[in-house]
Amino acid sequence: MTETFNTIAGPGEARFEVRGSEFIGHVRPVDTVADAEAFIQSVAAEYDDATHNVPAYRVRADPLREWSSDDGEPTSSAGKPALNVLAQRDIENVVAVVTRYYGGTNLGVGGLVRAYSRAVKEAVDAAGVVEERPHERFDITVDYDDSGSVRGILESAGVEFDADYEARVSFDVRVAVADGDDLRDRIRSATSGRAEISD
Repeated sequence: MTETFNTIAGPGEARFEVRGSEFIGHVRPVDTVADAEAFIQSVAAEYDDATHNVPAYRVRADPLREWSSDDGEPTSSAGKPALNVLAQRDIENVVAVVTRYYGGTNLGVGGLVRAYSRAVKEAVDAAGVVEERPHERFDITVDYDDSGSVRGILESAGVEFDADYEARVSFDVRVAVADGDDLRDRIRSATSGRAEISD
């Protein structure tokens, strides 16, 4: 799973009305199934007065995890069309939730399929699609004496990280999978093996 893949550049949203029903499409990039499920729950909580919050996601795991739910809409009229958009655009590590406020007019299965597909398509368009390399996370824990050299290596490598200065210093690092082993070796070498590195 080290080859590049397509995902969205960031959060995206789309809003429109169909015969009185309001649809809001939300998409987010995610790294794990847990991240996708947390986003689904956060949208359901934020729009808890909506008639439906229809989720779908495609997340790179081994194998690829694809999931959707109709959330009370007629079978295959909502979740599957939302997931199909993600599959047709060939994007992974992405979660979509379409919020619907019912407007009093039934749209029929065909109308629902079109509306839920459109909400995801327009939200993905708003977010933009990018090519991404698979990433991994690991933690580095060192004494203060070594923290400056570790921070310098991470900054020079241009990786994302958060530093936490407590009794010792811990770095939460996000790095491209292809570069992970080399980065760990550089840190072990710079600290003469004193750095504790855990996945």
